[in-house]
Amino acid sequence: MAMLQFLIAVDVTVVNIALPSIGADFAADDRQLTWVVVGYTITGGGLLMLGGRLGDVLGRRRVLLSGTALFGLASLGAGLAPSFGWLVAARLLQGAGEAVALPAAMAVVVLMFPEGPRRSRALSVWGAVASCGLVLGFVLSGVITELFGWRWIFLVSVPFIAVVLAATLLLVPADPPPARTPMDLPGSLLLTAAPLLFAVGVVEAGEEGGGGSWLPPVSLAGAVLAAVGFAAVERRSANPLVPLGFFRNGPRVMANLATALLSAALSTSFLLFTYYLQEHRGLSPLEAGLTMLPLAFTLIGASMLVPRLLGRWGARMCALTGIGLTGLALLLLAFVTHVEAGPLAMTPAMLLIAAGLGFGIIGLQYAAVSGVTESDAGIASGVQRAADQLGGATGVTLYVGVGFAPAVGGGNPFVVSSALAIGGLAAAGAVAWRMGVGRR
Repeated sequence: MAMLQFLIAVDVTVVNIALPSIGADFAADDRQLTWVVVGYTITGGGLLMLGGRLGDVLGRRRVLLSGTALFGLASLGAGLAPSFGWLVAARLLQGAGEAVALPAAMAVVVLMFPEGPRRSRALSVWGAVASCGLVLGFVLSGVITELFGWRWIFLVSVPFIAVVLAATLLLVPADPPPARTPMDLPGSLLLTAAPLLFAVGVVEAGEEGGGGSWLPPVSLAGAVLAAVGFAAVERRSANPLVPLGFFRNGPRVMANLATALLSAALSTSFLLFTYYLQEHRGLSPLEAGLTMLPLAFTLIGASMLVPRLLGRWGARMCALTGIGLTGLALLLLAFVTHVEAGPLAMTPAMLLIAAGLGFGIIGLQYAAVSGVTESDAGIASGVQRAADQLGGATGVTLYVGVGFAPAVGGGNPFVVSSALAIGGLAAAGAVAWRMGVGRR
């Protein structure tokens, strides 16, 4: 399960440093390249709750095998893509594969360990693997792109996916006969459509002359209608994607909302690091990837420390610590880019981002699955991952999209993007403070 988590997390960030090479091969501009990153995370996040529900209804082993196989085939398709459109389509399918496989994998982990120190330790390993995958995606992308070409950032995961499939068949217990429960497909489509339309509206509005186009307002209006439609469908559905009872658990709802806001800032910081190191300081993909190694090592250390502090401080204090460290990192990032300091000056901000990710995401993840049972472990896992994915994708779309929009102009885009992300973190801190998950 941890190997699958690592491969999926790597695929969230592995394309960032390879984007210039992909654009050169397919003659794609920056606006088009945005979809290679955002399309994957939005599709994955939008379908994650359906994936969690599928695991509860059809059986976690069956769903895990199906989603993992789809993810592997899509990775192969991305690596062999003959055109840019094919690559984007393959990335969308990768997101769908992740959405199906990951909630089932996390539910398997949660149900293997009873609530308390053992589950805390298991989820810390799970969170550490995910965090390391996100960070090492940048490093691996630089090394692989420089030495072998960008296609291998996708192809290298295929044999490991085969190992996961074989291990799942051998190690995960067989499922009982599937239940005959209707799926909430309309809710899943609306949940995916809302952030996709929002991204189209924000990106197109930021282009020069985009304010006079019909596409931005229509897309943003469509995003609002899709969100309202999702709420209406869930309220009336006999088998809603997210049962209404889920929202009666205040700590879980607060934990997922804080996760979305924190992930928005973290994903934004990763992309800002990449842009600054390559486009403004002229580093090669390999140099940019290696420059981010301190971030990876710090993240591993933070992830080892969090399990001990989680029992002493409680999930809320760990989450607040992570949010505060992330805010401080973005302040440093804005300062370094404002004075145009060298790549090494970015190291303190990277270290703080790693610590913020390690403390914040693990603390919020623990709160988001506290009190789950056999009947709702999958949906709780799916909601938590959806909050993480959609929050990160929305953050990149909004914070980076506004900060770097040609139509905005006049200011340092790194400072503008960082300021927007810090505002989101302030909201995350207020939400996490009210989470109400104390010491255990």
